[in-house]
Amino acid sequence: MTSSRFPRRVYDRGEEPDARFTLANERTFLAWIRTSLALLAGGVALEALGLGMHPGFRHAASILLIVAGLLTPVQAWFGWMRTERALRESTPLGPPWIAIPLALVVVATGVLVLLGVLLA
Repeated sequence: MTSSRFPRRVYDRGEEPDARFTLANERTFLAWIRTSLALLAGGVALEALGLGMHPGFRHAASILLIVAGLLTPVQAWFGWMRTERALRESTPLGPPWIAIPLALVVVATGVLVLLGVLLA
């Protein structure tokens, strides 16, 4: 069965899954988009407010947050497609590959902010 829905490489596979699972997958996608917006807002706010931090550490932390905020929607899209295909083909779901890198970004940002405050 050929589908006119986008992206075809997702919808032209397997059987239509239970709508509850598809909707849960979409909610997860939207949660990643919200995370992306929070990362972007945090990076912009950190740079805009200054907060009495060492400028080099503040700038590095801001860039780290903004880059993570730009990459997170890419992961959200590919993660949504991977999960939707797995649902349609009744195969196991893969792990969220961005979880560990994103956790490392948050830890690195925290360290940069801490150093920026201590060395100000």
